Amino acid sequence: MNPILLLALAAALAMDAFAVSLAISLLLGRPSGAQTFRLAFSFGLFQFAMPVAGWFAGRGIRAYIEGVDHWIAFGLLLFIGGRMLRSAGRLDRDGGCPPCDPTCGASLLILSVATSVDALAAGLSLSFLGVEVAIPAMVIGAVAFLLTALGMRIGPLAGRLFGRRAEIAGGLILIAIGAGILVDHLCA
Repeated sequence: MNPILLLALAAALAMDAFAVSLAISLLLGRPSGAQTFRLAFSFGLFQFAMPVAGWFAGRGIRAYIEGVDHWIAFGLLLFIGGRMLRSAGRLDRDGGCPPCDPTCGASLLILSVATSVDALAAGLSLSFLGVEVAIPAMVIGAVAFLLTALGMRIGPLAGRLFGRRAEIAGGLILIAIGAGILVDHLCA
């Protein structure tokens, strides 16, 4: 596969992970190194694994996944965004209740799946094109890791600029990303 096309594909697939990491860092305020690594590692791992899974799945399930991938991503991002909004409401009422940490547990798993569903479809496409999946999957995973870590580091600046409204913005951003995925697929 052409290296420039591969990097473009990897960057395109990682944009959701980057946007979600920005939103999460807004929620956390100042993410720790461990939180940044957990999110970047998980997003990178899923962005690596999903093309491999899609590649092995091949043509057999493509029609099933293409029909619902946008709904899955939308539902997962709506769920996590809603949790962030609910957490922001508790913060205001309780005067400082710590927000949920989306870099661990079920939230991390849900976000990892939601941001990597498109990578599964990319893996299916690679299999149809007869492209070996090992190198593309490694590049896709590495780019997702790097862009996620970058998003986690840039987000606190936005948090300092916007204060407590940043958590609300983070939840709304996740919901908007999910809605954007849904609209893109329904209009295509």
